[in-house]
Amino acid sequence: MRIFLVRHGESISNVDASIYATMSDHVIPMSERGQAQAVKAGEFLRDYLSALPRDENYSDVRMWTSPYRRTRETADGIESAIGDAVVLDRREHINLCEQQFGLFDGVPDEELPVRFPNEHAHYQKCVDHEGKFWARVPLGESRFDVAVRVRETFGTFLRDAERYQYKNIIVICHGVTLRAFVMQWLHLTPEWFEAESSPGNCWIRMIDDDGDQGYIYRGE
Repeated sequence: MRIFLVRHGESISNVDASIYATMSDHVIPMSERGQAQAVKAGEFLRDYLSALPRDENYSDVRMWTSPYRRTRETADGIESAIGDAVVLDRREHINLCEQQFGLFDGVPDEELPVRFPNEHAHYQKCVDHEGKFWARVPLGESRFDVAVRVRETFGTFLRDAERYQYKNIIVICHGVTLRAFVMQWLHLTPEWFEAESSPGNCWIRMIDDDGDQGYIYRGE
């Protein structure tokens, strides 16, 4: 099986972080640049898959996406680029969503010590003592929590591959989620996660039967 992990295209909050103060994270849309990035990523996937041997090509592809607006819009752009040449079955999985930032959601980092001094001090103590992977955001998630829930999607993916003979799966998600997926699928360590940089918008990372092939597409 071949898995293509795609981070969503540029969102309006990637351009202007103040958007988080007025709009819920899950409804933030892509920017115009992000929409173009999604189409380019779809063109890359179309060309890559069509070049595979005939018995491994993209006649049937299962696409999984986070339920956030920006990942749905990324999926729309990829589908539009792939077109009718592929039987693309698209579904959503809530466990692919972004890390939940709880009390700190929508608050700029520089304001956290002022608005939530006790909670921020406790979180920072956990980061300093345990590392960012383990530290849980107040009323939210740690990266450990994300990794645990992402792993819960694997049974679904593997059952689908066996039942419907999918050779190629496209997973559209978020930066932390994507790294958590790679970590859990390949049985890597929290230290690997902390050292691994977040991918750019619409970067595509591939995992196949030979392991991690890295980012095969780095956007434009």
